[in-house]
Amino acid sequence: MFEATIWSLLPPVIAIALALITKEVFSSLFIGILAGGLMFANFNPVKTIDAVVNEGVIAAVSDTAGIFVFLVVLGVMVALINKSGGSAAFGRWAETHVKTKVGAALATFALGILIFIDDYFNCLTVGSVMRPVTDAHKISRVKLAYLIDATAAPICMIAPISSWAAAVSEYVADGQGLTYFIKAIPYNFYSLLTLVFIITITVIGFDFGKMSEYEIKAQQGDIVGDTSNLSKSEKLEVNEKGIVFDLIFPIIVLIITCVTALLYVGGFFPGGDYTWDLIGAFGNTDATVGLPMGSLVALVVTIIYLLLRRVVTFKKAMEAIPQGFIAMVPAILILTLATALKNMTGLLDASSYVKGILANAGALEYFLPVIVFLVACFLAFSTGTSWGTFGILIPIVSEAIGLDSELGVIAMSACLAGSVFGDHCSPISDTTIMSSAGAECNHIAHVSTQIPYASTVAAVSAVSYIIAGFVRNALIVLPIAIVLMFATIFTLKVVTAKKAK
Repeated sequence: MFEATIWSLLPPVIAIALALITKEVFSSLFIGILAGGLMFANFNPVKTIDAVVNEGVIAAVSDTAGIFVFLVVLGVMVALINKSGGSAAFGRWAETHVKTKVGAALATFALGILIFIDDYFNCLTVGSVMRPVTDAHKISRVKLAYLIDATAAPICMIAPISSWAAAVSEYVADGQGLTYFIKAIPYNFYSLLTLVFIITITVIGFDFGKMSEYEIKAQQGDIVGDTSNLSKSEKLEVNEKGIVFDLIFPIIVLIITCVTALLYVGGFFPGGDYTWDLIGAFGNTDATVGLPMGSLVALVVTIIYLLLRRVVTFKKAMEAIPQGFIAMVPAILILTLATALKNMTGLLDASSYVKGILANAGALEYFLPVIVFLVACFLAFSTGTSWGTFGILIPIVSEAIGLDSELGVIAMSACLAGSVFGDHCSPISDTTIMSSAGAECNHIAHVSTQIPYASTVAAVSAVSYIIAGFVRNALIVLPIAIVLMFATIFTLKVVTAKKAK
């Protein structure tokens, strides 16, 4: 009765509406799942429970089991790196070698780029490690919070070996999520342009809006600014034995083992269908198998390395396992519920209805990327969750448009980029809150100072998606987007200078 009709879109609409109203994603997703089950079972209570449990939740756990393993292993590796003192060692190195304000900001940016495997790890570690360095060079705490926040989600969203890539890959059918994730990177304008934005304003020494006021105060000695409701970060374990290589080595090993495992699963090595065909192997691989396989090997190698270095004991290494699991529980819950919601909309055949609408879209087709981007921006900003946002939108985009087309890849990337924007500057986003805590600054001050920066990049990204809807070639559109970003920054600089005079 509800299959392939407008009613088939009701479950995700309910989930979105409740998330916007309650600001709570777990219950909103579950109620959306329940609504889908009721509609699929024509309101038969027994069949509804069967659909929700078996077709929804259990199927979701089964589908995402490999990604669960990868997320837990990432959590464990994060705990191990912190226990080893590798992150703190980078801070000691920076205190010794960084001599200028620009150098301190770029060192903060570099550490954020280096810690690309998970945004939680990024936010809490970069703040704790770099805060003494940025304080010494009179960088305001809100500027530090922005640097942390602007390199957490954006870098994770363009790194194929990260918790975010694993989550995204789960929402694409046939285990091809990582392949499309990589294809979408050149079109992920918000993430890429945010990095361009940070480097540019840092090098030319430009700030605007409320951020410039805090930076002026910092130069006068008031680094913290508003001390009311000051956020406090979790303290990293002090381990003086740690060196910078203890941070870099596990990440290098993780990249090598995961890439090797992905190639193995894709048949790159002798015995597979795509023997010694690199591109074919990546196109044929399954991230839900390759990523957990590679990460488990990396975890074992990392534990052995840290034990041989004697920076952690065997007992501390084992303590990191439950710590890593606990840290990833919220991410695992969102992934499970979002996947279950995807399964329920699949039972209602919502994709057929959306495809029918798009078949008659006409000229609207060219504006689909920017529409998807703006919807994702609004949803992620309002709910504070990027994973919940692209968990709802990616299945709709992939089924309705088809990722085998360039437009589908652009639309998927627009969904990811919009989700990152919302995660970046929403006052209720976990990474925004953790960035305030990592920098130990007032949370509202952090939100109010970074929204103008994030919105500037989002505006340029929206224009870029309009261009991409017509051009559909990353080699052309990405350089145009970067030029637009430079032009916007220098225009703002000129306007700000005139106002100051």
